[in-house]
Amino acid sequence: RRSGQYTMNHDHSKKIPDGASFDRSGSQDSLDELSMDDYWKELENIHETRGNNHEERVALVVKEPDEGELEEEWLKEAGLSNLFGESSGDSLESMVFLSTLTRTQKAAVEKRVETVTQTMRKKNKHHQIPDVRDIFRLQNDSKGKVCDGSEPSTVTRSENKDETHDGTKGNFSLGTDEQKSFLEDMPSSDTDINLEISFAEQAANLKDSSVGKMYKGGGGDTLLPNFRLPKDKTGTTKIGDLAPQDMKKVYSLALIELTALYDILGTEFKQQKAVKIKTKDSGLFGVPLSLLLEQDQKRVPGTKIPLIFQKLIAQIEETTLETEGLLRIPGVATRVKGLCQELEAKFYEGTFNWENVKQHDAASLLKLFIRELPQPLLTVEYLKAFQDVQNLPTRKQQLQALNLLVILLPEANRDTLKVLLEFLQRVIDHRDKNKMTLKNVAMVMAPNLFTFHGFGSKTIEQSEFVMAAGTANVMRFMIQYQKLLWTIPKFLVNQVRKQNTESQKKEKKDKAMKKLLKKMAYDREKHEKQEKTPNDTDVPQGVIRVQAPHLSKVSMAIQLTEELKAGDIVARFLSQKSGNVQTLKKEEVFLYEIGGNIGERCLDDDTYMKDLYQLNPNAEWVIKPKQS
Repeated sequence: RRSGQYTMNHDHSKKIPDGASFDRSGSQDSLDELSMDDYWKELENIHETRGNNHEERVALVVKEPDEGELEEEWLKEAGLSNLFGESSGDSLESMVFLSTLTRTQKAAVEKRVETVTQTMRKKNKHHQIPDVRDIFRLQNDSKGKVCDGSEPSTVTRSENKDETHDGTKGNFSLGTDEQKSFLEDMPSSDTDINLEISFAEQAANLKDSSVGKMYKGGGGDTLLPNFRLPKDKTGTTKIGDLAPQDMKKVYSLALIELTALYDILGTEFKQQKAVKIKTKDSGLFGVPLSLLLEQDQKRVPGTKIPLIFQKLIAQIEETTLETEGLLRIPGVATRVKGLCQELEAKFYEGTFNWENVKQHDAASLLKLFIRELPQPLLTVEYLKAFQDVQNLPTRKQQLQALNLLVILLPEANRDTLKVLLEFLQRVIDHRDKNKMTLKNVAMVMAPNLFTFHGFGSKTIEQSEFVMAAGTANVMRFMIQYQKLLWTIPKFLVNQVRKQNTESQKKEKKDKAMKKLLKKMAYDREKHEKQEKTPNDTDVPQGVIRVQAPHLSKVSMAIQLTEELKAGDIVARFLSQKSGNVQTLKKEEVFLYEIGGNIGERCLDDDTYMKDLYQLNPNAEWVIKPKQS
């Protein structure tokens, strides 16, 4: 009944003697509980569709990197390429960056620089290669202070002071109590996700404590834990809330953090590189995501999701999400193929007749679209890392890794994934009628996202059964916890704040030095200017000035109180109506924190303003619509 290749692998893998490989992860339900049937049927459907496909797909070739090449690439991605090679003399800007890293993040960087250094020596590249350990040592020794120049932290263990450097000192310090409470945060509150302390640091501490060894994160129950984010008084930061220059820093930190987490947990983190292949440069199916969006944005400016993808989802929902077996039952292969060709010809002309498209065919087209992308939706770089999430010891760590991986995805992939996961959740919401539970949907969608034509086929053959169960579990996690996955952990935002503060200090010093050398005569005047800081000018202590250029009331002085939230300030502005300005609704405008130690951050309504003001006293506060 099954196509030979899959049956063979399937039966062979059943004979795997030790169930241990499944039990490595506390997150895996026993494979009996997970009915794998849907997975294999879906794989079979995919295989048949490929067999019928009119043009043979070019398999994606993954390049085997030379020694040290991966690490060199990693350092470039992390924004640390100037630690080696010709530009290594210019590593001062990296000093600021390195000074904000946690202990485990530093260890991850050191490990990669060490490899690159050795490789370069072997290849006889006589570049000046600084030893990263010396760089860290330099920072730590300067005037006996911790990396960021603040006094040695209150958060210390019995070892030396930089051992628990957690990237949140200065204004961003964590009191000793918090450090203690997270060490005790074992089974009792294992559903709380701590975003204040680096995930890798949490894993290291868990590993050091004997409790951690016993705690396996939730045994074999089929129900996934109800993870939640404890409220943060300074506001939760979502992907999309930060300005691009800060998001770039978040990306570098997330890459280092994820690598540090995988290092601590003994899982290899390897970014894959694809050899460039010739792809279609127009059309709908088999076109690179970025190119597809480029052509769609000419038609619908500002669109972030491919139009065909949006339309297919809308088409499926139009009928009803209560159809039994939705997503599981395939469309008729020949009809799907015909529709595919017709769409290519008529979609952009606007002449395609959607009324004739049956719901199961539309669902098959949606899955086909995902599979036909020349590079996986989860990207060549990170597909393996997404798969490897199943090998992490606890569910909480799996969730933390997925959170960082989502941050690392390119914007187009991340936005498309978000729309897909939201749609899958809506399908599951109708499970009473359509019989598609979280488990069923994950089983059916995993092969479409994780088995990629010609990609990683070796790993599939080695143990397709284990991989199938594992990727289906990862898929479940992504659907179940999608709201959490689009959050930027507070410790990363704090590291960005600290980088910005350090860079500003450095810029100030440089500017001051230039001015001093240029004209000694202006020295006195300069001091007078510096004494007047913008905050002292017209706003008394404990009051902030909020600007709202788009609203009828364009500016207001607001007295900060313990309970005042961002949403209250927006509401206060919106209540001041006047006839001549276009009225904006509550959900269209947000309060932004701009400048000081952050580029720009959109605030959630529950942000306590006094707490945030203390974290960033030099910010400006502006109410404006959110940029799409």
